[in-house]
Amino acid sequence: MKIILGTASKQRREVFETMGYDFEVMTADIDEKAIRSDNPEELTIALAKAKAAALRKRITEPAVLITADQVIVWQGEVREKPENAEQARIYLSTCHVAPSRIVNGIVVTNIGTGAQAVANDFTVVAFKKIPEDVIARLIQEGNVFSWAGGFAVEDPFIAPYVESIEGEEGSTRGLPKALTEKLMKEAGS
Repeated sequence: MKIILGTASKQRREVFETMGYDFEVMTADIDEKAIRSDNPEELTIALAKAKAAALRKRITEPAVLITADQVIVWQGEVREKPENAEQARIYLSTCHVAPSRIVNGIVVTNIGTGAQAVANDFTVVAFKKIPEDVIARLIQEGNVFSWAGGFAVEDPFIAPYVESIEGEEGSTRGLPKALTEKLMKEAGS
């Protein structure tokens, strides 16, 4: 059965490629800021479901559709993608104070049957203090604006400041491998 990864995320595409599946990529054009919840688990699932609903309208053959969303929770605050340089600076200059909890919402939809499997995944990342010159470089480079919480632990400028990671493979990049495969089976792929 055809597999569609519904994402604009380069990181999710790279994770899924390592899983060995043939797949297509489609991106959902939704207003993520219109979907809100103070609960990060509910928020990520609601966003992933909205992406799936938008893409289902464009898929005309039986397929398995995988959509996802990710936020960071830091000291009880939900941190999505930074909206501007000041917010990115705050996120990066404070992330060493307390661990960041990565919350992923994954939705797998069987387009043929309508079956949908849904779950959250969690990973905890602890950081060392990131120097101001590194933060300035990251903001100037611009990638921080496409990452929840303003960071990607694999980025060569951020990686030296990662103290520890507790979680499933792929989770820091927005697509936990084992959970995604489990949900694919549950949805009947």
